[in-house]
Amino acid sequence: MNMPGTLIIGDHLNGSVRDITKEMIGAALSIKDRLGGPMIVALMSENPGALTGAVNLQGVDQIVTVKTAGDHFDPHVYEEAALKLGERFQPKVILCGHTVNGMGCAAAVAARLGAGFASDVLGLDVENGELVATRGAYGNKVNLEVSFTGRDIVVLALRGATFPVPTAVGNAQITGVDVDFSAVTANMQHKGYVEAPPSNIDIAKAEYILSVGRGIQEKNNLPRFEQLAERMGFTFGCSRPIVDAGWLPKPHQVGQSGRVASSCKLYIAIGISGAVQHLFGMKHVDTIIAVNSDPEAPIFNVATYGACMDLFELTKELEAQFN
Repeated sequence: MNMPGTLIIGDHLNGSVRDITKEMIGAALSIKDRLGGPMIVALMSENPGALTGAVNLQGVDQIVTVKTAGDHFDPHVYEEAALKLGERFQPKVILCGHTVNGMGCAAAVAARLGAGFASDVLGLDVENGELVATRGAYGNKVNLEVSFTGRDIVVLALRGATFPVPTAVGNAQITGVDVDFSAVTANMQHKGYVEAPPSNIDIAKAEYILSVGRGIQEKNNLPRFEQLAERMGFTFGCSRPIVDAGWLPKPHQVGQSGRVASSCKLYIAIGISGAVQHLFGMKHVDTIIAVNSDPEAPIFNVATYGACMDLFELTKELEAQFN
């Protein structure tokens, strides 16, 4: 069954295409033959032509460039552009990243188009000519397959660090499209972008993570655990209260308002009670080791192995083993 294709809303930052955009191309490529139709990547920027080379990958049929007043993400501008491009190209699927940027406009686009919608999508398939999306459910305890019966168009926000990136170069046609943004910029303007503190870690791509929570008691104890994580070869993460207190920058945070440990194989949670917000980012990991002095801590409900003891005593033993 030949169906309209896929429209990908490109995500970029500081003049570079973000990994999630290339991952969306890989996701679309995995179902392209069964879904049918072309794969179109849309780039919104002050100079979108400078970004086209990075997305001209295998499977991309057309790159649509939309000139905007600035280079940084503006949810109202992206929403309007996605809406107009959706109306013009009539895709079956519009893909956005499950990122701060993507979630800033994806749901609004779906609502305005009357489309089906799913966020945090980690799998795509086509069954009997219809799209099926897989996403985490019940706090990532199970994977849920979602279909969109009766919807002519579907908007999906894809989880990062989940889909493979095509390595082959494509031969896409590049087309400029004019979009009138006057209606959305008349009463609001994007004034600037504040750069996040620099970080050399990526929680989403880390295979081994050691995270700490309020149980470590004070900021002065942080270096001890950070050094332990380094000696063990683990990425150093934390729960939200640690970031809210200003002890660690945001990139270290695991959880719903932080990063999902998408690629993690082993997660060690030290002094973390296990609030729902934190569990969202890690409870899907195959092997979880939790250390907490409270036997009723919710973290033990998802842990593969648990140690109900003084976390500093266990830390001392780990330091001796990984000296």
